[in-house]
Amino acid sequence: MENLCLAGGVALNCVANGKLLKRGPFKNIYIQPAAGDAGGAPGAALATWHIYYGNERAPGMHDSMKGAYLGPEYPRSSIIRLLNKYKAVAEEVAHEDELCRKIAKFIAEGSVVGWLQGRMEYGPRALGNRSILGDPRNLEMLKKLNLKIKFREGFRPFAPAVNIEWVSEYFENGFVSPYMLLIDYVKEDRRKQLQDSYYDLPLMEKLYQQRSDILAVTHVYFTARVQTVHAETNPRFHHLIRSFREKTGYCQSAGEYQF
Repeated sequence: MENLCLAGGVALNCVANGKLLKRGPFKNIYIQPAAGDAGGAPGAALATWHIYYGNERAPGMHDSMKGAYLGPEYPRSSIIRLLNKYKAVAEEVAHEDELCRKIAKFIAEGSVVGWLQGRMEYGPRALGNRSILGDPRNLEMLKKLNLKIKFREGFRPFAPAVNIEWVSEYFENGFVSPYMLLIDYVKEDRRKQLQDSYYDLPLMEKLYQQRSDILAVTHVYFTARVQTVHAETNPRFHHLIRSFREKTGYCQSAGEYQF
């Protein structure tokens, strides 16, 4: 068999998924983006559609869930009411290109950005509609996001979101990974020379060594949990990453959060 479909909580193990795709006998692996108990809902719906009603199976395209942006969204009027309630300082930007250039500038200057747009992601991963974003080049971004924003252990890694057309510039295998469910390795030419005693260092000292030019998304063994961003399924997030590349020469953002 060339193709494998994975579901259930075990399929959220990104390391195992990446190794299986690289080393295993399968040409293609599909992992349901809401792998786990929640994924039973679309499975039951699709089974009813096909078995009970006798319809054709779901289309055999690469990503028939189209990014899995199936959750709630908030109209402009609702957002304005909330801003007024909390007397929040706000600016309305008329054009998407201007918006993306402004946000890319904030990220490049070291700011952390809360990015909310469209419908919420279905499943455990934030995929560019309910995400916290930061500069993957910034050595301090790992500490800032973990300790000040997410209130979790400082060693926890963040995920790179990279436009699909540039993924092979940064990662060895260049997997198509729209749901952040595969581990890939940072390319050799982006890694930094490490001291001989690197692997003997305590975890926290090892963590803040300059391992690559995208440190905030490079795990201690040069892996990264990659999200490939596709213009067809998330054009605005794709546009933002393109604007960040135009600003900095880099084509990704570090982040991973739903709010």
